[in-house]
This record gives sequence, structure tokens and C-alpha cells, in this order.
Amino acid sequence: MRLAIDESIEMSTTQFETTDAERTAIDVPNDLTSAESKLVYLFLTATDGATVDELHDALDIRKISLFPVLRTLTERDVVAREGATYVLSAS
Repeated sequence: MRLAIDESIEMSTTQFETTDAERTAIDVPNDLTSAESKLVYLFLTATDGATVDELHDALDIRKISLFPVLRTLTERDVVAREGATYVLSAS
């Protein structure tokens, strides 16, 4: 699955305009089926890693819901844990 960032992204009341040159296509692994796992994957791709608290604050996903998502992503070698930070796996 391939997702592309739209020309204008609205976040809260702030709107960001992007040009075609600024667009980034991100390949999302096909075995990620839940919306939360895709969202976490995209966030970790964009930020080069995050803690559970950072994921919770940025994505507004309850921490209790993040733990099984992160466990599954880790078991599938999509994500690795470095201390308290989750990052995309090098494999």
C-alpha cells in the first residue's frame, strides 16, 4: 500500500500548503491492516521514532491501545525498541 500526503494538510486550525516537490510517498507494509498500526507506522516514519507518550500526545490514541499495536509491530520486525523510543526496524 502506498499513501501520499495531500497538497494541503489541515491540522486543528493550522493549514499547511505543500508543493509537488514537497510531497512524500510512503510505502506502508501490506500486512498492516488496522488503522492504528498504519497511523503509528506513518508517524514513526515521519518523526524518526517516538515514545509511547509522544505517540499518545500526537495521535490521540489511548496508551492502553498503543501497547498491543507496538507489540505487534515489534513482533513483525517493522518496529524496534531503543530504550523508551520506538523506531522503524532496519530490516
